[in-house]
Amino acid sequence: MAVAPVEPRHRLHPLTPLLRGVHVLAIVIGIFSWQGYQQLGPLRWALGSAGVLVVASVLAAVSWYTTGYQVHGRELRISEGLLWRRTRAIPLERLQTVDVVRPLLARLTGVAELRLEVIGSYRAEAPLAYLSLPVASRLREHLLSLAGGRDGATAGPPAERIVHRVRNGRVLLAQLLTPHTWFVPLGLVVAVLPYRSQQGWNLVAVGSLLTAVLGVVQVPLRRIVDDWHFHIREDEAGLRLYHGLLSTRSQTVPRPRIQAIGVTWPLMWRPLGWLQARMDVAGYGAYDREAGKHASLLLPVADLRTAHPVLGAVLGAELLAPPLVPAPRRARWLAPLRYRLLAVGHDRELVYARDGWLVRRLVIAPLARAQSVRVVQGPIQRLLGLADVHVDTAGRLHVVGEHRDVDEAYALAATLASVARAARAREMGAHHRSASAATP
Repeated sequence: MAVAPVEPRHRLHPLTPLLRGVHVLAIVIGIFSWQGYQQLGPLRWALGSAGVLVVASVLAAVSWYTTGYQVHGRELRISEGLLWRRTRAIPLERLQTVDVVRPLLARLTGVAELRLEVIGSYRAEAPLAYLSLPVASRLREHLLSLAGGRDGATAGPPAERIVHRVRNGRVLLAQLLTPHTWFVPLGLVVAVLPYRSQQGWNLVAVGSLLTAVLGVVQVPLRRIVDDWHFHIREDEAGLRLYHGLLSTRSQTVPRPRIQAIGVTWPLMWRPLGWLQARMDVAGYGAYDREAGKHASLLLPVADLRTAHPVLGAVLGAELLAPPLVPAPRRARWLAPLRYRLLAVGHDRELVYARDGWLVRRLVIAPLARAQSVRVVQGPIQRLLGLADVHVDTAGRLHVVGEHRDVDEAYALAATLASVARAARAREMGAHHRSASAATP
């Protein structure tokens, strides 16, 4: 019986205590705010901040000294703690994605944070902050190769091919055509009005005004900064998504982890023919989605001709002429404004559903990822002879064919269940063949 290889134990980057101390200091300053500065005075405020930085750095140094990680066979083990030791073992079979995240301060110091997304986790599992950028990149490739069943020995970074690059000017213009940006002038007026009668301007007043202005513009500004330099590459591990201006993020998304793709046409973008595409990726918990980390963003903005080849390369989806069958005319009694757009259809590998009125939506899901197929019928639908067909996946995006003829709904559900089984069988067969070819 082969013995699982055990690699040496490694520590985080030596700058980790200082970076964590500065992070804690920023939080404390935010809590004290400018009013705290005014009450304490410059000297006591500076001494208090220095004391917080020293204490936080000492605690972070102890944490750094007692924290280590190592690859033990097909597990990543992370140990930490001084008085109470704790060791977490992360089976690499449960590993979904590995992201390299570089906040602004980390970029200035040449380090990065490695975030591991595993099955069933609410948030990133045991993020390794911080590692040097070369170490983080090598460790990511090493973990992904082990999770994919390979021996983990890589001669260098895998060759990447560019799939699409989003123009920064289009990102800026698209954000200007969103409701968040429309309310910025009104928010600025509300933020500036209390300071109109300010007699003497000092550091506290200027800081408070800048804080109020930043609170108004942070949402649209953050979206622009996060989507800046957005581009997609691909290699043998899957998709590589890169984006960010101040803080950068490098995501690796294996194609089998994609549960569904949602394409939306916002109302103000439709005259320009623009759309946005998001994907449900298995492994990204609710925390990552709610924290605005753009874990699911595939295309921040694109036109139809550009998005079609991208979705074709990612999922094999047909965006120009999807195989959709419209809903019957009597669906107008339940959806008077949307019934003309309601449609559902499928091919050999994918299922499609169209919906929306002000904001049009198209959801595309691989049938191999389907968890269940069900028919739902409400009381009014029973009177009209209509029913909904649901194709459930492991993510938040679900394909729903609304208000279909009841006989068509049951026939479609049976067909989708059969096609989904065939798609899973083909996928499993391809996986076994590739695994057999990779085994010496």
